[in-house]
Amino acid sequence: MEFGIQLGNMEPAQYRANAQAAEALGYDLIVFPDHLVNEGPERQYDPKSLAYDHIVMAAAVIEATKKIRVGHLVLCNLFRHPAITAQSLMTLDRLSGGRLVAGLGTGWTETEFKMSGIAFPPITERLRMLDEAMTCILSLWKNERTTFDGEFYHFKDAILWPKPIQQPHPPIILGGGGKGLLRLAAKYADYINIIPDAGKRGHISMEVVKRTTDDSFREKVRFVREEAKRLGRKPDAIRVSNFIFSTIIADSREATRKTAEMMAPMFGQTADDLLASPMMLIGTAQELIVELKRRAKDWGTSQVIFTGEVAQNEKLMRKLREDVLAHV
Repeated sequence: MEFGIQLGNMEPAQYRANAQAAEALGYDLIVFPDHLVNEGPERQYDPKSLAYDHIVMAAAVIEATKKIRVGHLVLCNLFRHPAITAQSLMTLDRLSGGRLVAGLGTGWTETEFKMSGIAFPPITERLRMLDEAMTCILSLWKNERTTFDGEFYHFKDAILWPKPIQQPHPPIILGGGGKGLLRLAAKYADYINIIPDAGKRGHISMEVVKRTTDDSFREKVRFVREEAKRLGRKPDAIRVSNFIFSTIIADSREATRKTAEMMAPMFGQTADDLLASPMMLIGTAQELIVELKRRAKDWGTSQVIFTGEVAQNEKLMRKLREDVLAHV
């Protein structure tokens, strides 16, 4: 099992400090979001939330660390032409000595596109764009020259040198929850990070969050693996990544129950549903150990990425690592 943290909404010095702390504690991976606006459920956002360029911040963290893997969860395909994405990620892979994890997605936060004037096509078109972008990026990383004449992207004898250190390419992680994205993961991904589907709506809907359950997560894993098999890939070639939005280490079983009962109405769920929600991890250290092992067994998860306060606070990061993750 691999464990990572997602860093965001902090000043550059804190990125470096938290990355170094994560590496020293034995975490496997640091990832960054890719947004102009850090938007929560139902389009809520703080206009003063910090949104640095996370390709630049990835480079800063790479320079501040020595062995931990670094990547994105996930880069927005609409923000960059695939030639630039291929070049940026190749540069990060070489800068890191081969530690890059290449994370990509369609883009989903409609607010940031409306405010910037960047085109935000319907999800079906964005999925076709990502499909073509992945084809072009992989070709640029592998081949001496790339020629491609697609619906959205057009290359003629395009070159990229040098190539990434990791061959045939850096590990690819695709993030999302809709069937279209899951199909692309079956085609291209080494990891699929399954989250509530926001692509079609253009925002995180509490109704969709409510429907993100143990059963729905398991069904999406099954769908990806069946699609992979249909495409001629080994179903288990795609590793399952679980993104945890909120982690609470309780002092007792009674505190676990009380916390779940208090939080459940906000998500329109029962306390039991919340405790089993793929987005949450609530319990005593021992309960969390048991739950993470259950997810590995029932869902096939082999990577867990934590965000929120546990990634911002070194003390909590240490407690999670030493009391829970070291025993999974």
